[in-house]
Amino acid sequence: MQIEDYFNFLAEDDIRIKGTRIGIESVLYEYIYNGKTPEEIDQRFHTVTLEQVYATILYFLQNQQKVSAYLADYLEFCRNAREEQAKNPSPAVVRLRKILAEREKEQLNLP
Repeated sequence: MQIEDYFNFLAEDDIRIKGTRIGIESVLYEYIYNGKTPEEIDQRFHTVTLEQVYATILYFLQNQQKVSAYLADYLEFCRNAREEQAKNPSPAVVRLRKILAEREKEQLNLP
């Protein structure tokens, strides 16, 4: 078995752990940026096995330059998406913010 057999390569920017809907970026973010152990990551993602977590980390270590670029692109996409959502919130978010503001105003007016 090759390490690539653990993954579904759906597109250049979409690599999933085989048999799950979990992208490698989710596991690797926890490992690299949050300093989680493979066992902690296994507990976080219930559809991923410990073997798959280790395979994802090994894939990263064997392909560090390529996977680091993949992660950088993912993080940039997330940053852009957050900025876009902040500029153009959905009607539901606007409504919830209005309700929250009204509740805060009511609490300030209480004796």
